[in-house]
Amino acid sequence: MEKIKVGLVGYGFSGATFHAPFISVLEEFELAKVVSSKKEDVKRDLGDVEVVSSLDEVLEDESIDLVVITTPSGMHYEMAKQSLEAGKHIILEKPMVVKTREAEELINIANEKNLMLSVYHNRRWDNDFLTVKKLINEGLLGEVNTYQVHFDRYRPEVRNRWREKQGPGSGMLFDLGSHLIDQALNLFGQPQFISADVFAQRVNAETDDYFHIILGYDKLRVILHSGSIIPSNGPRFQVHGNKGSFIKYGIDGQEAALKEGKKPTQQGWGEDVPQFYGKLFTVEGEKELEETIVTIPGSYTTYYKKIAESIFEGKKAPVTGEEGLSVIKIIEAALKSSEEKKVIYL
Repeated sequence: MEKIKVGLVGYGFSGATFHAPFISVLEEFELAKVVSSKKEDVKRDLGDVEVVSSLDEVLEDESIDLVVITTPSGMHYEMAKQSLEAGKHIILEKPMVVKTREAEELINIANEKNLMLSVYHNRRWDNDFLTVKKLINEGLLGEVNTYQVHFDRYRPEVRNRWREKQGPGSGMLFDLGSHLIDQALNLFGQPQFISADVFAQRVNAETDDYFHIILGYDKLRVILHSGSIIPSNGPRFQVHGNKGSFIKYGIDGQEAALKEGKKPTQQGWGEDVPQFYGKLFTVEGEKELEETIVTIPGSYTTYYKKIAESIFEGKKAPVTGEEGLSVIKIIEAALKSSEEKKVIYL
């Protein structure tokens, strides 16, 4: 079958963990070149793939159809613009860019050249989020009034990583916050207002490592939270409606499996551990009912399958540039809300 030839830009944590494993096992794709200084790591993981030192070497290759950019966030705009102008389809690791004007310009170029521009908001395909989305869409909770999700970690020591250094696109809000914001927008659309608290809690922290965001919609409140000094996690999801509540502990295991070197083609990929199945609480008359909900398997593979459909068949990208832009707008509003200590109306 015809394959989409891919140039992977960057082979750090994101490129090696979240992109190369899917590009290398899915039959729709062929990993043609990797831009990296870690030649030995690339060869060890991916075999006889060509390793080059610059983006130009990818863009000059007319056989390459798709460029996947996994470099630090502050580099996304220039690299994506250069790639689009060279006639390549683009996947940008999240966050898309660090400023709304950058996102808007990339979207315009992609539209003018009839190229696909997508953002890797892979956590739309987390097992817990897929399950929450299904429950909401099927009306099992009724009219949702409170949606609260935590993405907490226990990393009390500041590490020597670009995401924890001062710079464009660094910090927890751009990192984990972009995932939670994208999920919320995917479920509920644009909010009416934003209230946010974003700051650094850890000793010697150079950028934000804590956020608490409230997105306001009529009678619905969406609460997105992340902390870096959380030794023991509470519920990941708490979703409440006028007919029921859903409480879910644990986190999707795909990232952990990818870190361990497991392949997304393995049996049982994306399945949840039964002890972390969520609980659905509903009320019938004066009777309170409790039901264990088997988690829908997660599937980051679905994102890449939909990328292939977009390129081959002209279908909508799994996450569009416009959706990536919406996330950046919310991040900018959250930072403004926190800095000015006021509610921001959109």
